[in-house]
Amino acid sequence: MPRTYLITGAASGIGKATAIRLKEQGNTVIGADLKDSDIVADLATQDGRAHLIERASELSGGRLDAVIAGAGLAGFEPRAVSVNYFGAVATLEGLRPLLAAGTDPRAVVIASVASIHPHDTAIADAALAGDEDAALAAAQAAVDRGEGYAIYGSTKAAIARWIRRTAVAADWAGAGIPLNAIAPGTVITPMTEPMLASPDVRKIVDETVPMPLHGHAQPDQIAPLLTWLTSPENELVTGQVIFIDGGADAVLRGDGTW
Repeated sequence: MPRTYLITGAASGIGKATAIRLKEQGNTVIGADLKDSDIVADLATQDGRAHLIERASELSGGRLDAVIAGAGLAGFEPRAVSVNYFGAVATLEGLRPLLAAGTDPRAVVIASVASIHPHDTAIADAALAGDEDAALAAAQAAVDRGEGYAIYGSTKAAIARWIRRTAVAADWAGAGIPLNAIAPGTVITPMTEPMLASPDVRKIVDETVPMPLHGHAQPDQIAPLLTWLTSPENELVTGQVIFIDGGADAVLRGDGTW
C-alpha cells in the first residue's frame, strides 16, 4: 500500500536518493530543503521550522506515514548546531502528531559515525538540555579555540543520544511509532565532495572514518536502510543508532560496543 513520506534534506545527497527510491515504489514523498523542494525552509531558524510543520500539515492532509529527518550541515560553524540538532528535533517533534494520524508510522534521523568521535560535551549537553543559545555559544567557543571541527560530531552525538532517550517514551514507542537513527560513514554527496577533493583533507577523513568494506558510499547505498526502517516491516526496531559505515565503527571501537 502506498505511503506518504516527508524527507528533509530532500534536494540532494541521501535525502534525494531516498526520495527517488520511495517514489519509484509508488509512494508519495514531500520533500523539504533550502531550495528545489515542495517545502522551502531553513531549519536553522525558528520561522523555518514552523513553516515546515505548517506546510507539511497542508500538503499531507494532516497525516504522514513516515518522516526522515535528513537535513544537515558538515561545516565547522555554529549554524550546524541549529540544523543538525535543533532542526532535526523540531522536525520530529513537530511532525509527530501527523505521524500519529498515519498508518504504521515510522521516523528516522540521519546521524553519523562522527557521533562516536571525541566531541565537545558543552555543545552536546546544552543541546540535550534544549538550550539552543548555550549550544551555539559553546560552538562559537570551539571555533574560537580552533576546534570548530568538533561541532559536527557533537551535534550528531547529541541527536543520537536524543533518539535513545526519546524513542521509548509514551508518545513514541507507547504510541506505536518506531524512532531510530542511522549513522553513515563517508558518503559522496554535494556536502562532502568539496572536502574529498582535497588530497590532504581526504587523507584526514579516511583516517578518522576508515571504511574497509567498499570504501566511500554512494547515497543510493544508504537509501535501502532508510526505506526499511520507515516501512511497516519494521515493527520492533526502535531507539537504535544503526551504523551503515563500511565497518568504520567496528574499526574505531573494536568489540567495545557497550
